Amino acid sequence: MSDLLEMLQKRVEELENQAAFSDELHASLNTTVARQDSEILELKRQVSLLFERLKDIGEAAPGVTAQDEVPPHY
Repeated sequence: MSDLLEMLQKRVEELENQAAFSDELHASLNTTVARQDSEILELKRQVSLLFERLKDIGEAAPGVTAQDEVPPHY
């Protein structure tokens, strides 16, 4: 009976360790996802700004289109 109790105690300790590890991993992943979400929002903002700048450049030179440009190897 003592062996069974020791085995159950050991198993409970293993499960507690796994639960603690899972909690730590969950918290770490939440932090990572939150950081990545912030980075994605910042990158979207930067892409939007670049798009607006490109649009402004295109409007500043209305006579020039990408089709009119000579490729660099000519």
